Amino acid sequence: MSTALSQANRVLLHNLSWQQFENLLLDLGNSRAARVAYEDGTLEIMTPLPEHEYYKEAISIVIQDIAETLEIDYECLGSTTWKRERYLAGVEPDNCFYFQNEAAIRGKLDFNLEQDPPPDLALEIDLTNKSLDRFSIYARLGVPEIWCYDQRSKQAPSVQEGACFDSGVLTIYQRQGETYQNVEISGIFPSLPIQDIPALLERYRGEGRRSLRRAIREWTIAHR
Repeated sequence: MSTALSQANRVLLHNLSWQQFENLLLDLGNSRAARVAYEDGTLEIMTPLPEHEYYKEAISIVIQDIAETLEIDYECLGSTTWKRERYLAGVEPDNCFYFQNEAAIRGKLDFNLEQDPPPDLALEIDLTNKSLDRFSIYARLGVPEIWCYDQRSKQAPSVQEGACFDSGVLTIYQRQGETYQNVEISGIFPSLPIQDIPALLERYRGEGRRSLRRAIREWTIAHR
């Protein structure tokens, strides 16, 4: 096993067997801030920064508010460790949700991707460069849709006509075979212009969480 430290908040471990990966997960335990991703013997351990966690929580709440406004049943499973040994792949998303398959997993507390469906939606906050290709991992796990928020991409279109906010970009990727394609319309919320969400976040960031949630519900109703 070899180790490489690429950034202050990221550690890479190379040449790990699957059993070593499983043992490390046990050693790390469930009560931790760090998140892991594993593919073909390489393990990445990342410790998120406050900015990362802000956007993770904000977009997660947006997703839940949209679902509740549209009266769609869903389950949110946070940074659950999803893994499949036969594909040598595992990941802990920033958040994940069941929508189409919510009824199939309703009430479950233990999951096995050899028997249970993977989450319908994974959320990734891309504030820092990640060494492992998350798309390849998610494809091996069978996750159909990924939302990736990138704060490094600036000047996203605003929901206010004629206005421009210093916001990031929320990109939708859908699985097509063994790869993901960038698409404009979400399979989860097909009626909504999901790309508006970053501008809404920035517009209401200084007004508090309740103002944002109220705005998201109004925006959802206007577009449903």
